[in-house]
Amino acid sequence: MWKFVGRIAAGNVKLNRRSSILNDTVCHFSPPTSAAVGTLSPSLDHVHRSFSSSKSTKSSITKTKKSEGKKSKPKGGDPGAAGAEVGEFGAAGGDDLEAGRAKRLADDEKIPSLDVGPNGRPLFTPKDTTLSQLSHKDIGSYFKFDEAALKAVLPEGLASGIEDEFNESWRPALLVRKSFLALRDNFSRIADPPMWPSDGKGVKLKKQIVLDGPVKCGKSIALAMLVHWARDEGWLVLYVPKGRDWTHGGYFYKNPHTGFWDTPLQAENILKDFVKFNESRLRELRCKIHDPIVLGEGAGVGYLKGADTMPIPEDSTLYDLVQMGIKSTHAAVNVVVRLRKELSVVKDVPVLIVIDQYNSWFTFSEFEEPVTPRSCRPIHARELTTVNAFRSMMHEDMMVGAFSHSTAVGKLRKDLPDVPVDARQQFPRYSLDEAEAVCYYYLRQRLVRREVFTEENWKKIYYLANGNGAEMRWLVPFMR
Repeated sequence: MWKFVGRIAAGNVKLNRRSSILNDTVCHFSPPTSAAVGTLSPSLDHVHRSFSSSKSTKSSITKTKKSEGKKSKPKGGDPGAAGAEVGEFGAAGGDDLEAGRAKRLADDEKIPSLDVGPNGRPLFTPKDTTLSQLSHKDIGSYFKFDEAALKAVLPEGLASGIEDEFNESWRPALLVRKSFLALRDNFSRIADPPMWPSDGKGVKLKKQIVLDGPVKCGKSIALAMLVHWARDEGWLVLYVPKGRDWTHGGYFYKNPHTGFWDTPLQAENILKDFVKFNESRLRELRCKIHDPIVLGEGAGVGYLKGADTMPIPEDSTLYDLVQMGIKSTHAAVNVVVRLRKELSVVKDVPVLIVIDQYNSWFTFSEFEEPVTPRSCRPIHARELTTVNAFRSMMHEDMMVGAFSHSTAVGKLRKDLPDVPVDARQQFPRYSLDEAEAVCYYYLRQRLVRREVFTEENWKKIYYLANGNGAEMRWLVPFMR
């Protein structure tokens, strides 16, 4: 009798194990997301739409809303107890928690002793320090920005990493990193070489640099800080924070004279962004190339009747050239091409070209060329007139680009066309020392409670995120 009962118990254990394995398998399976569906080829996307049902979609949405409504209702007990359990840094409380945190941060500003980082070092750089004055002793400290002034210096737009950092920490400040200082010093020494000769042991200076590295390692932030520094120094900087926008959206036409594809709307936006900060400098610089601008097809209006070219007056400035492309959609694309040539011959001030999402220019664009009534050929980014004018780094101009792994471009080969072999360099994630300073800063900004902040805990956060800045910022409030 007991043997029979034992066999039944053993069978139940095996059955439970099998059911648990099955549950784990089901839990780990995830259907394709909307983002994944969006990357389907046109033909597959058409098939997907053909087999979609509005009725089934509506029912699924209704079920989802019902399930969310059920989940939102507490099952007994005091609903306020759950919010109290979450604490100051939880999701409950909403506006009350934010108001409380804002009040405490305002009170903390009156206590300078809180502005202390690891090993008693200052958490922030001195008040009147500029980006040009930062030195290696400032590594690991935070540089405070005036947010309004920052947006004025970078009117093209702030990098998403900067906006996320400002919004989460509630302070417009960024970490001073060794990798940024190395990038700044590289271009500073090229524009203003030192008086004494090099001993040959230093780092080789590069006029063209491509920053590569893991996702969320700070490449875009470093580029934005570099542009800020260069503009503070009086340089002429063409800054493209979203290179992917050059290859997506708007009208596109094949130029019969060049064989490239013109994108007049993108060209107009490029010129508008360039003139936002550089207007005063562009008014001082004379055009060196006076060949007439060839007119192309306008955005949605076709060719201009009665004119094929637009003359460049002898006394024109670069500002006049840019305005010509902004006012005339037919001239916009070729004005961007001419601007690239003009930037190469500017000698009065240092010129720097900064391209974020640079890897988007080494893959296919959003545009397609019809080949047959039922097929299209994807157009590569190098076939676009504007990209072709700015993509190459085989020149003597100062230029820096950064790969963005958030744009789903994929991994590119090491030796890129039109890029010097030694131009590509790795941009690191946070080191252990940098992560320590970051965690102390988040402690100062009340993203984590002081009673749970220990060396062991912040190191766990660092190793769990593998030095990823965005993940560390997200994990710090969960420190217990």
